[in-house]
Order: sequence, then C-alpha cells, then structure tokens
Amino acid sequence: MLHASSTLQNIWINRASHRTMAFLWGSGETVRSHFQLERLNRELQEENARLQERLRAYELREAEQQEAGRPVAHDTLTYRYTPATVVKMSRNRIHNYIILDKGSADGIRPQSGIISDRGVVGIVEAVDKHYSYGLTLMNPGMSVGARVGRTEIVAPLSWDGRTTGGAVVRNLAAHYDVAPGDTVRTSGYSTIFPPGIPIGVTGATRLVDGSTRQVDVALFQDFSSVRYVTVVENLARTEMMALEAMGEDLQ
Repeated sequence: MLHASSTLQNIWINRASHRTMAFLWGSGETVRSHFQLERLNRELQEENARLQERLRAYELREAEQQEAGRPVAHDTLTYRYTPATVVKMSRNRIHNYIILDKGSADGIRPQSGIISDRGVVGIVEAVDKHYSYGLTLMNPGMSVGARVGRTEIVAPLSWDGRTTGGAVVRNLAAHYDVAPGDTVRTSGYSTIFPPGIPIGVTGATRLVDGSTRQVDVALFQDFSSVRYVTVVENLARTEMMALEAMGEDLQ
C-alpha cells in the first residue's frame, strides 16, 4: 500500500530494499572472497615453492661457473620443495616447536628443513600421515651452519635465547673482523638446508674468553607472524649420511 500510494514513499522503500539486498549480496561476496583468498594463498604458496626450487638450481649453477675448481654434480645437490601451512607454533617457551599441515602422505620426511621467503624457520623432527612436528630456530638445541658475508667465514648460528628476532654466530676465530650489516646465509655444509638462504644481518661483535668472537644477528624471519612455509628435503641426504658413516668407520 505504501509502495503504491506515494512517489516519495516508493523511493524510500526501494532505497531500503536495495540496502538490504546490497548487504546480503555483500555478505555473500565476503564469504566467497574469503574462500577464494584461501585458495589463492595456497596457489601462491605452491608457486613460491616451485620458484624457490628453480632459484636454488640457478644459484648452484652460477656458483659452479664461478669456481675455478672441479664443478659439483647437480644430481648430488637436488632438493625437493613442498609448501605447507603452520597449524600451530609456540613462541614463548625455551624449546619452541611448530606443527605443519603436511605429512608423510605429502612426501615430508624427518630431518627436512623448514624455510620461508624470509629465511630459516626450523627442522622437521617427526612426521605423521597428514601433519609434521618440528623444532624452530627459537630453540637452544638447534643450530645452522652459517656463512658471514661473502667471505669464507663459516660458523654455527643459533637463537640468542631472548628475543623472537635475534640469533648469534659463535666460535669465530678472534682475528676475523666482521662488519655490521653483513648478510648471513646458510653455508650449505649440512645435509638439511641448501646453501645461500639469507638468514639475517650482523650486528655487534665481541670477544669471548679472549679466544673466539661472537656476532649478534638480526633475523630476517619474524617468528611472531609465520603462516606459510616451505619444507625442503635434500634428496641425496641418505647417500651423504652413508658416506659419512663409512668414512668414520675407516678412521
């Protein structure tokens, strides 16, 4: 009746109905966009893993071309990259852990590295069919072989035990002079992480007991906001471990 009785009332009613429809349509689009964003994030995650794999291959090839010595065979330095989402992660403990939504059914194995586009996150320790459990770098029991700057300086890097963004490079020879602002990367001397992954930048240095130097590192990875990661597996790890065991037996 109101709709038919007056032009002004007709305009008000149409405007109110349009607002209602717009609200309902907007809510539906919001829900639809939420699920589309989740799908797009997963697609971007998978694409990032593929790009990381190709980038590491190019970096290794470039390093081989720059070396004057014997080139390293690519088949012994092959890594597999699998994208994953963080299900749960502790940040306020002494021994912090991470749980991922990928497991053995997705090809994840223990002693695989966990990285992100900002650096090293942790190491996979145990694997279920659909989930993985690992230790993060915020753990006093975990260390990473690190290379400081573009030099040949290689030393273990570990969490400083105080902050979510701090680490320490320990056991450097006292005569090494490390400048603040140098980039710290993975050394590639382990069977877990590929070489050349940026970890952080150097800060203050100090002598320890007058014999070794210790360097503070500001991590690129912000552990307070880790959501998407990549699990990297060295496909030659079993062979390398067997060779190491053989060498130890011969000694």
